[in-house]
Amino acid sequence: MAERGGLFDDRPVRRVRTRLDAAYDTAVWPASIPAVGQLLREGLDLPAGVTFLVGENGAGKSTIVEAVAEAYGLPPEGGSNQGHHATRRTESPLSEWLALERAPWAAKWGFFLRAETMHGYYTYFESVATAGDPQLHTMSHGESFNTLLETRLNHPQFVAGLVCLDEPEAALSFQSTLGWVANLAVMAERGTQVLCATHSPILCSLPGAHILELGEWGIREAEWDDLEIVRNWRSFLDAPGRWLKHLL
Repeated sequence: MAERGGLFDDRPVRRVRTRLDAAYDTAVWPASIPAVGQLLREGLDLPAGVTFLVGENGAGKSTIVEAVAEAYGLPPEGGSNQGHHATRRTESPLSEWLALERAPWAAKWGFFLRAETMHGYYTYFESVATAGDPQLHTMSHGESFNTLLETRLNHPQFVAGLVCLDEPEAALSFQSTLGWVANLAVMAERGTQVLCATHSPILCSLPGAHILELGEWGIREAEWDDLEIVRNWRSFLDAPGRWLKHLL
């Protein structure tokens, strides 16, 4: 693996920063989200390997991953930078405010997996597929995600570049999620840079991953054991009745 940092820094994205000509209102969404506001003020360094964004619904995880993907040149509804498709634009304007600092010799390939719009990508993929390509529409939700992992995200043909993932666990069983952890480790070792928004304590248990927790405080680095999602899942599984008596 190429040396990280300094002259030989080959990260596809070294840093995310605000464009000098960006015009936005800090009181208006999405700049009003604390995590997005901090990103716009301070920028964000992306390390090599896997970075997880975790936090409650509405904390800005998906908004940031989506914007980085689009700023990288990836289709906002998912897919690679080798082809684009779109149905109806619903993305925030954040990508228009961002600039990515990239090594000129870094891999240019990238892929964006966005859980809620992959049906549209499957239709596009089917229209350009060649003999031997997987038939993603014929598979279950989880099977199609696992097939994408094997044939696109963690395939020797695509040994580096940027992979953006927006809550891939939405389609995955417990066992499949463990399989993704193993594959993410291989991808990182090959030099692929991964930015993933997730609610899964299993995914973000990946050894060596960089974890950022988003919330009303903005963005902060965190350790797996200290994450709210880890504490809550442990508490619930230990005694679900203690939680359910307050809900039912």
